[in-house]
Amino acid sequence: MTDHVDEWAEAGVRLDVEGELATVTLCRPERRNAQSPALWRALAAIGSELPGTVRVVVLRAEGVSFSAGLNRQAFTPEGIPGEVSFIDIAKGPNGDAIIAEYQEGFLWWRRPDLVTVAAVQGHAVGAGFQLALSCDLRVVAEDVQFAMKETALGLVPDLTGTKPLVDLVGPARALEICATGRWVHAEEAERIGLANLVVPASELHAAASDLAAALLASPRDAVIETKALLQGAGARTLEEQRAAERASQLRRLRDLAGIAE
Repeated sequence: MTDHVDEWAEAGVRLDVEGELATVTLCRPERRNAQSPALWRALAAIGSELPGTVRVVVLRAEGVSFSAGLNRQAFTPEGIPGEVSFIDIAKGPNGDAIIAEYQEGFLWWRRPDLVTVAAVQGHAVGAGFQLALSCDLRVVAEDVQFAMKETALGLVPDLTGTKPLVDLVGPARALEICATGRWVHAEEAERIGLANLVVPASELHAAASDLAAALLASPRDAVIETKALLQGAGARTLEEQRAAERASQLRRLRDLAGIAE
């Protein structure tokens, strides 16, 4: 993992691991943590290289903004230096594969063996909003401003943010937020389910740390089983969910009783 520290830092992200807790920090505050394909590759690599002992991951950001979204150079004809430009993606035969690679940095946060918490302050725009949505839980500062600006730019949100947004607020509200590109502030974010907790900006990281500690206090396998039950609930009928609960509980009881499967 240490081999990649400088590369990740250059891309704008840092990983710190302490026992069962990992902290991923967006660390380009001078650029308002604007994102790039290099950052997305670094995030994907971090997910693949997390030690198996990690149970909870906190995502935080330095500076006044969580992430101002995609680096604006991506929208110029030449694009971001060293990266495939939007024009080349549109013209070339590998567009689907390129976007799929970008998405990898946003997928692992939903893994059933982890609980992930985003601590969000200031602006979380576009790719920044979608990164926060990738996490299981969101603790936000009172100054938070979410916005999905892709549609206003003639694009769509494509970094895996549409499903969690719909799951959290419903399709009608999600459409309105995306199609207008408007700002969603802290009070509304908490009211419609985007935020689990709103705190003063000065208390944001302490609140996220407290939540992480509370999550770590429960037995790991019980949390994994519970997360899996909740993640699958929307796709199951009541009878299917009842059956899933029974099967999960029997696994827990057998484990607690020391009975091998």
